[in-house]
Amino acid sequence: MPRRRGRRGIVGTVAKTAVVVGGVTAVSSSRKNKKAAAEQQAESDEQMDQMQSDIDQMKTQESDPAPAASSGDMMSELEQLGELHSSGVLTDDEFTAAKAKILG
Repeated sequence: MPRRRGRRGIVGTVAKTAVVVGGVTAVSSSRKNKKAAAEQQAESDEQMDQMQSDIDQMKTQESDPAPAASSGDMMSELEQLGELHSSGVLTDDEFTAAKAKILG
């Protein structure tokens, strides 16, 4: 006659295996969920940092004066003003004001 081992028979072994596998699956799922949440938080933090950087850059651009024109641009503008003045399109006062504006 076969000896009975109580819960350690086939049904008991299957039940024990099911409990172990269920526990491992639960732990694994929990870790995956925590990892996904951490990745989402990191992505959100990165987006917030980028937005703050963009805002800071916009504030800096608003507070900085316009950059001075390069010397080549200034020369061409002064030449155009001189031509307009010599042709009579600009008066002496208009020429002086426009030249002062270009030169800063």
